[in-house]
Amino acid sequence: MEEKAAVAALAALAQPLRLRVFRALVGVGPQGLNPSELAQMLGVASSTLSFHLKELVHAGMVSQERDGRNLVYRASLERMSELMDYLAAHCCLGAGCEQLTVPGCTHC
Repeated sequence: MEEKAAVAALAALAQPLRLRVFRALVGVGPQGLNPSELAQMLGVASSTLSFHLKELVHAGMVSQERDGRNLVYRASLERMSELMDYLAAHCCLGAGCEQLTVPGCTHC
């Protein structure tokens, strides 16, 4: 993952409702949810949700697929994994967690 993509993904998640949406979609797994199910689950208006879903789709953190007359949204678990790998790429000063013990590092 390139820095620009990581910044876009983090920016999309750096808003409370978008983070809740993303976590809800991660929680339901690959089946995803349609907007009305998601709005009901989170207790938000559909119009508000639509704006935030658009931002998450634009950042690549959520995918959108048409299923008949409905849209289904899914968390992009691959993109989430890429982001986590990007963030942890220099963990433990690049020495690898198995070689270095850093106070407070949960990976060491």
